[in-house]
Amino acid sequence: MANWYDRAIIYQIYPKSFQDSNGDGIGDLNGIRQRIPYLKSLGINAVWLNPVFVSPQVDNGYDVSNYYAIDPSMGTMEDMENLLSELHDAGIRVIMDFVLNHTSYQHPWFQDAIHNKDSIYRDYYIFAKGKDGKEPNNWGSFFGGSVWEKDPAGTDEYYFHLFDKKMPDLNWKNPEVRHAMLDVAEFWLKKGIDGLRIDAFIHIGKADLRQNYPTDSDDDQPIVAEPFFANLSQVQKWLRPFCKQIKADYPDTLLLGEAASANVNLAVDYTLPRNELMDTVITFRYFTEDLTKLDESFSTRYQPRDLDIPAFKQNQVVWQQTLSNVSLPTLYWNNHDMSRVATRFAKDEQQVKGLAMLMYLQRGIPVIYYGEELGLKNLHFDTAEPFNDITVDEFLASAIKAGKTKEQALEMVSKMHKLAARNVMPWDDSDNSGFTTGEPWNVGVPANADNVAGEENDNNSVLNFYRQLIDLKKTDLFTNGTYYLFDTNKYTYVYERDLEDEVGIVAVSLSSKKEMIELPIGNYDIKLKTGTCELVNNQLTLAPGSGVVLIKK
Repeated sequence: MANWYDRAIIYQIYPKSFQDSNGDGIGDLNGIRQRIPYLKSLGINAVWLNPVFVSPQVDNGYDVSNYYAIDPSMGTMEDMENLLSELHDAGIRVIMDFVLNHTSYQHPWFQDAIHNKDSIYRDYYIFAKGKDGKEPNNWGSFFGGSVWEKDPAGTDEYYFHLFDKKMPDLNWKNPEVRHAMLDVAEFWLKKGIDGLRIDAFIHIGKADLRQNYPTDSDDDQPIVAEPFFANLSQVQKWLRPFCKQIKADYPDTLLLGEAASANVNLAVDYTLPRNELMDTVITFRYFTEDLTKLDESFSTRYQPRDLDIPAFKQNQVVWQQTLSNVSLPTLYWNNHDMSRVATRFAKDEQQVKGLAMLMYLQRGIPVIYYGEELGLKNLHFDTAEPFNDITVDEFLASAIKAGKTKEQALEMVSKMHKLAARNVMPWDDSDNSGFTTGEPWNVGVPANADNVAGEENDNNSVLNFYRQLIDLKKTDLFTNGTYYLFDTNKYTYVYERDLEDEVGIVAVSLSSKKEMIELPIGNYDIKLKTGTCELVNNQLTLAPGSGVVLIKK
């Protein structure tokens, strides 16, 4: 019997930015409840909620201080239970973000660990003695600086944090930690959630902490030594019992793992059914970017870059073919950790539609980021303060030293930084776009953005295009059909989906000029299109940025 998630079309909601119900400027659970009719009208059948647990909000909820309660800014446990019930009544499943690599520094476990060296919770985290008066090793944090921070208790030890220093990593080597995190997961599954988006699971295993990462630099700066804390063999060893137990107790649970740096072969390992781990994984290795135009005179971290189309096609077809008899890949263009596709890659609204058509009709599970269906772009920030990110400060300093103005540098950051993609949802043209009656949290309101109310009655809007696209994705052909990428020039992306006697062809132009494609002989109906296309005697002509879905008669 097929699993429900084989037909999932997931809509990612960043709760802080979706809908505020009480006027405090922060989106909440009751705000999401208000918008269930909209979610149902989109045609999606599952939502993924970014973290809603109690949190000091150092990293917008990914620093959890209580896994068993809802953050007051989001509502109450009763609100969560009501949201679950009402989403289920609307035929929409619920996937919760589950943070298991680290906790908040305010979590009672960590507080006990640093206030009592003999605490059993000391071994819930990773502590190590310094070396030669410095940190235990030279590994760098993803958030800048070292992964090590001095023990607040004043001992000669440091604690490990792969992300912010207020987010200490859990010690998964300790079986008590593994049991504790399983208890948390099962608490929420008992509440009735349908899936877990398992955050940063590839990082729970670490190499020997005595080992420095070799470098040719003498500056002693920390280096992000990812091979030492990503995708190590312990990850599978420790997670397998966790996943097996969840599937034994709640067989219909979707386990969607964030495997940011996993290549396609690791994705096979993580999703091969006999390995009893994840059902599907999200990887950041999907997007091959053109790095040839980067300015090497200053930091490239937030320099915008285009999609490398030939490499992207190679990458996509390798993922499609390698996972074809293993699992369903996730299909996505953006999420809370990257800039929006309408800013990052798409040149205009038509290309937003074409890229959606190209991606989501492939074999796999679509994950649509809230507002994407409106063609929503990144926010623009005039100052660095809202980012509160040392990597932004470093980039600005580097760019200004190379002769860029502060305005030019901030424009680049706004186009590339994840915070700029967390804009509030624009519902209408009222004050604050209908998101709140108060002052929106620091991401603010998108300037001059299209909104739901404005797009609802426009047959050519991005919103109504997404609705048609989702309806098409739900058909057996685009859910279960095989996938075959055509051999075309580098500026066109054309593939076929086959299911018994049914044949569908998706053809999208990523070119700035007219493109012609020779199709297999047959008679075709146009099922969906964006832009201008013409089909004469099996020769398809696509205007710049156009796309079409054809069904063979």
